[in-house]
Amino acid sequence: MGYSNLLYFLAVIFVLSAAPAPAEPWLPAWLPLPLFALTLLAFYQLARQQFQAAFRRGGTAAYFAAESRLLLLAVLLFIGSVLALDLKYYLQPLSWNNALPTLAHLGGLLLFFLFLLLIWLRARPGYQLLFGGRRSVAEFAVASLRNNLSLVLPWLVLSLTFDLLRLLPFPAVQQMLASAWGEVLFFLLSLFFLALLFPPLISKLWNCTPLEPGPQQEMIETFCRSQHFSAQILSWPLLEGRALTAAVMGITPKFRYILLTPALLAALDQEELESVLAHEIGHVKNGHLLLYLVLLFGFSLLAEALTKPLLALLLGSSWFWQLLLWSEMSAERLREYLFGAAMLTLFLLYFRFLFGWFIRNFERQADVHAFRAQGSSWPLFRAFDKIASLTGIKREQKNWHHFGIGERMDFLARCASDPHLAEQHDQKVRRCLLAYFLGIGLAVWLLPPLDTDQLHHRAQMQQKEVWIEKKLREKPGSSELLKLRADLLFEKGEEKKALAAYQLALQAEPKAAETANNLAWLLLTAKDQRLRDPARALQLAQAAVNVEEKGYILDTLAEALWAVGKQDEAVQTAGKAAEIDPTNRAYYQAQAEKFASKPGP
Repeated sequence: MGYSNLLYFLAVIFVLSAAPAPAEPWLPAWLPLPLFALTLLAFYQLARQQFQAAFRRGGTAAYFAAESRLLLLAVLLFIGSVLALDLKYYLQPLSWNNALPTLAHLGGLLLFFLFLLLIWLRARPGYQLLFGGRRSVAEFAVASLRNNLSLVLPWLVLSLTFDLLRLLPFPAVQQMLASAWGEVLFFLLSLFFLALLFPPLISKLWNCTPLEPGPQQEMIETFCRSQHFSAQILSWPLLEGRALTAAVMGITPKFRYILLTPALLAALDQEELESVLAHEIGHVKNGHLLLYLVLLFGFSLLAEALTKPLLALLLGSSWFWQLLLWSEMSAERLREYLFGAAMLTLFLLYFRFLFGWFIRNFERQADVHAFRAQGSSWPLFRAFDKIASLTGIKREQKNWHHFGIGERMDFLARCASDPHLAEQHDQKVRRCLLAYFLGIGLAVWLLPPLDTDQLHHRAQMQQKEVWIEKKLREKPGSSELLKLRADLLFEKGEEKKALAAYQLALQAEPKAAETANNLAWLLLTAKDQRLRDPARALQLAQAAVNVEEKGYILDTLAEALWAVGKQDEAVQTAGKAAEIDPTNRAYYQAQAEKFASKPGP
């Protein structure tokens, strides 16, 4: 199971967990199932073409390239189906009224496995030609399923446990799990618990067996003892045992395993095999297995820290509301889709680049450990050379999670001539880990808390602005819409733009009392002193009162009278406003006292 497969499954699980379940589907109920079936059929035909082309080219490289392309396409088609066909809506009943949401996610995962099943069905003839084996279609599908289950079982167990804990009748537990950091703590504890118990289960799923007793098994155990290392050594029948690879898993000696494929055991001599063992031991000695868990946990911390700032950025942007009007979705649904897309992008970037960088350099660190353990880079160099020759892997071929074999061989050769390079690499990894921990810590500590009231206010203003602009395009001469735009600009503090907007609104409707009143208030109270014009404000306020005598319009007139030095008239007008609008009597009385106590500004 490669790192790319793990990344694909994590992306699928992320989308299933984060994508919203709509209250109502946008397609008729009879349409999603046929469309999903057509998607599967088209994918099946494409898989047939891809593997046929791979068979014509021949070789394992073409086979794995076709498989990789199809797996990526399967992920994209599945994510597209979840979003476009509202699959979460139809999966939601599985969650028992949202009491066990993991069951709905599991239903979605089973739909994704349908894509994988089609890949396996088309891959089987070529697989048997390249790697042997005479399994039936069902046996091959079951074997492929067992190999992939190891990638999803930790998530499934963790999520289902979380759901079940939420059902317990203990308020303290419910309160802890309901908090964002309670979820993170649960994830951390569960991750370490799974890391202890899952290696034995995975070894069973992969049909690993203890090595046969004999000289080779004794040599391996002797070498492990010389390295003060304890683990169970298992034979790993990957690709019918013909793969040339090894792996280590388990963070405690009791549940730790080194996996060696039969083909690797047959191809390497004693020194070369010891170098591979030293490499796997190097992962343990350098704490890489634990660091992988830390890096997984780090993404959870980063995602939690970025959630509120991302929401603030999203809801405070005008393009969000423009897209909302264009799409005619509900604001909640569009927000969830866009926020999910942003978090998925962050997730892919984090694992593809940051996590990938650490994986590549951890592998090099394990190579360095083998160099030190044997006092020479030559055995591991020879092992890489054999693996490249026997598998047909090009030495210059790279991927996101491993340096190319040629790069690794070149680094070993340079270490042999300059041993200080090994220490320099260890120092680089340690410095980068320190920078990573500091970065995550600062992100968690420094990212500002979300002011929900301010965010809601900003979001409302953005929504109003986009709505008004859309309506103005439909009715460009509407005095009411022009007034609303001016009011919004005034509320946002864009006083100069608001002044021009009020003037446009008055041109459209010269006798509009509220427009004249609001413009008068702007001319009286603008923070920009250059915009103030009490004389014109008095004219506008008087005109507004002549059209419509209301308390708040009389208040504007009183403010204008006071501003031009007519204190007595201002006090009388404020008193009249209190009579007309008794619900705001206290405010108008305070205004009258202000007007009487001192001259205008």
